[in-house]
Amino acid sequence: MTGRHTRRGAGRAVLAFLTAFGALAGAALAGAAPAGAVQKGVRVAPGVTYEEFDIKAAKGVTHAHVLKVDLGHPQVRVDLLYPGAVASRAQVSRMADAQGAVAGVNGDFFNITETQHPGVEATGASVGPAIAAGRTLKAAVPNGQRFGPALPPGTTTEDVFGVGTDGVARLDRLALNGSVRTSEAQLPLGGLNQYALPVGSVGAFTADWGSASRVRATCGTDTDRAAPCSTDTYEVTVRDGKVVSAADTPGSGPIAAGTTVLVGREAGAQQLRKFSTGEAVEIEHALVAATSGTPYRLALGGYPVLTGGRPLAGLDDTTAAVRTAVGIADGGRRMLLLALDGAAAYRSGLTIAEVADAMRKLGSDDAFSLDGGGSSTLVARKPGASAVSVRNHPSGGAERAVPNGIGVFSGT
Repeated sequence: MTGRHTRRGAGRAVLAFLTAFGALAGAALAGAAPAGAVQKGVRVAPGVTYEEFDIKAAKGVTHAHVLKVDLGHPQVRVDLLYPGAVASRAQVSRMADAQGAVAGVNGDFFNITETQHPGVEATGASVGPAIAAGRTLKAAVPNGQRFGPALPPGTTTEDVFGVGTDGVARLDRLALNGSVRTSEAQLPLGGLNQYALPVGSVGAFTADWGSASRVRATCGTDTDRAAPCSTDTYEVTVRDGKVVSAADTPGSGPIAAGTTVLVGREAGAQQLRKFSTGEAVEIEHALVAATSGTPYRLALGGYPVLTGGRPLAGLDDTTAAVRTAVGIADGGRRMLLLALDGAAAYRSGLTIAEVADAMRKLGSDDAFSLDGGGSSTLVARKPGASAVSVRNHPSGGAERAVPNGIGVFSGT
């Protein structure tokens, strides 16, 4: 796919200003910020500004693109960008324009390839939980099944960045709490619309999943993504609260509204084989927050790198790459979205430890790493434009299709 690839926003005068500002901001991020230094941005929309600058890092100079979002502004809201199905991908610019966002970045890591499982297609589904417009889309895969760099110590695939219905941004964890009940048994639900199920579990797939094959959900183990696919699987389709069909292997194709497909592996498959056509089944599921009592309007996965103004212990300080991150400032009332430039001159990037430091120096109290590399994309509208432009250079030469992102909306 090809994407809109206009790099900067408002003419030669603005470019000259940003070049001069970049040297100041780069110096500030490389060391202590100079006294009285003020970072100014170009207005994208009410409550939303964009800026760019160089960062002097251990592996060389990299270039940062940053969106600053006032979550307390009455015209600003944020929500999940996604292509309408969990197991689907689209370019950030296309999702932003389709949903009317004025700016945004790419989101969670995702099931991008299946080279270890011949004949199994990658689903494109994201790793962590996802909530869009206050509605739960999916839960997290087991830690050992994630794609992306190693998780920092003490973090899990259940970690999320989220914005509540109160408009406040937070870092949290969202765990799946669900069950499958019949007149004879009650089974715990091990997954919801996710590309990998825990060994021995039963997972639920709804219309939100899309049409991708559900076979991938039974491949790998909780600790080894590359482990073979299970040979003991079973699938039961429940429509309007009753079993309507069953199969020995997971299927594919769209799932109708009011229908849930239950996929079991190992012990879960053995339990599903006891279900009979016409039997009544009650399926319940919810994502339970570890810290917040406020429902989330938006939530997506990644992993924390900064909490309470302090970097997490054990962050990687050797592997530099193009990165995307989101920061939280002012008690959750301000959001910072960062994407590094993937142009050849800047591709050395930042280590995760440097990302945490950069986000702290930008004013973040908490920060969260999103997918990077060829996925790193930041988009924003130019003055007077009705569509967004890609502000960074994606490292693959064009926008990569991704499963989700953070969308910024203003004036609607």
